[in-house]
Amino acid sequence: MRMLMIAPEPFFEPRGTPFSEFHRIRALTDLGHQVDLVTYPFGRDVAMPGLRVFRCLRPPFMQSVRIGPSWAKIPLDIALTLTAIRRAVAGAYDAVHSHEEGALVGVVLALLLGVPHVYDMHSSLPQQLTNFEFSRSRALKWLFRSLERLVIRRSRVVIVICPYLEQVVKEIQPSAQAIVIENAPGSTGTSPAGAGPRLREEFGLTDSTPVVLYTGTFEAYQGLDLLFAAARVVRDRRPDVRLVLAGGRADQVARARVQAREAGVDQMTIFAGQRPAEEIPEFLNVADVLVSPRSTGWNTPLKIYQYLRSGRPIVATRLLAHTQVLDDEVAILTAATPDDFAAGILRALDNPQEARLIGERARALAELKYSYEAYLERTRLLCTEILGSPSPQVAGGIA
Repeated sequence: MRMLMIAPEPFFEPRGTPFSEFHRIRALTDLGHQVDLVTYPFGRDVAMPGLRVFRCLRPPFMQSVRIGPSWAKIPLDIALTLTAIRRAVAGAYDAVHSHEEGALVGVVLALLLGVPHVYDMHSSLPQQLTNFEFSRSRALKWLFRSLERLVIRRSRVVIVICPYLEQVVKEIQPSAQAIVIENAPGSTGTSPAGAGPRLREEFGLTDSTPVVLYTGTFEAYQGLDLLFAAARVVRDRRPDVRLVLAGGRADQVARARVQAREAGVDQMTIFAGQRPAEEIPEFLNVADVLVSPRSTGWNTPLKIYQYLRSGRPIVATRLLAHTQVLDDEVAILTAATPDDFAAGILRALDNPQEARLIGERARALAELKYSYEAYLERTRLLCTEILGSPSPQVAGGIA
């Protein structure tokens, strides 16, 4: 199968949707398919057999684009649309595969080409307006909701990254073919020998310093305000603990430093900044506790799958975003309050035997349910739905 893929994101950047796009392409090409990716003019170049990348023109004076909805995306998406049209005219494609708002262009191109459309639904478009604090306009929400319904109804297959989104799809179109493919492949990767001592030396930590680690973006819905408030409670009980945060743009880190100072935890907090994806396993292996303090939202954070595979104890809020994957056997789940979240962190730190068992069960879950082999089989099912026949399989499970 030759597929035209439309991705209105910087590709590649180490953040949620680009990660998902990377692993989606990797699985498709491992199954023997070819992908022509139309994407933004930003991001790191990626070389992969079976993949060709076509970047749209960069609007004047624009050097980057932030996560989530923004007015800056309008000229970018216009440029993206023009590039997608050129590719559709020039190439002979068997399907169009669109991510997020790129599906608005994708459904039209698929209709004109007479081929199936696949909608890769990483989140609900109207919910993005709230999650990213972009707009409270009822008219804009109605527009996004209407566009989402149109895309779902015009797609042969809808890929969703968690069970909640599958429910959203079925409420809009009960007959829609929705396939859940979790963002689990991002959990792969191992730490090189000597990484632990090197990182501890970089941040001035001794071998015995307890490390509580957060990785990921610094968007408002991630709950860093809750994390800093909880860290103050932890500090009062365990002043030896250090909170390490890996992620965030420079401007977001600057704001987070102010938040930490106002919460009185700036002395115990280390901001490592954005790190390449290949460095994250090093951070995970240094940590004693991994935290996900998300306070709103329904989509499972990408970091959760990587946390599971690390075998470290996870402390997370008892929200649907987490409980779709986590339960009390594989994580310490708490209410989204500073005292409860702090109690979860202290429980993991003060009970190392229990924490070790929780981490072991988490790793076992990742190996059983969220392996790359399981991801590849879900992708094979997707291709079967698109083509009406299975993708070829060779020894080892990869075509």
